[in-house]
Amino acid sequence: MDSIHITGIRAYGYLGVLPEEQSLGQWFQIDLTVWRDLSQASNSDNLEETFDYRQIVQQVQTLIQTTRCQLIETATESVAQLVLADATVQQVRVRLTKERPPIPNFAGQITVEMTRSRQAS
Repeated sequence: MDSIHITGIRAYGYLGVLPEEQSLGQWFQIDLTVWRDLSQASNSDNLEETFDYRQIVQQVQTLIQTTRCQLIETATESVAQLVLADATVQQVRVRLTKERPPIPNFAGQITVEMTRSRQAS
């Protein structure tokens, strides 16, 4: 299966349990792996036959900027469903990273990763 990797999408959002996360917000990074058949696009060199990653970058940024939830798991699922709304996508992996979680004495990051597939109908 073919895939497209889109890394380093950044968006400022208001996700988190703490009141300051909901009111002040913070930066998030989103990385996607999108699985779909790329054979037609690779033969035709036609943008219409592939996954237009320009649009999904903007859509993901807007989703993070406008979503209000406590858990990054909820936001990660929303991103996955957004990508799967494209009927040509067979599977997506979403990695959503809270770049600076407000945890005392912790300088790391927190990442949730989910892989979702299109349900057979």
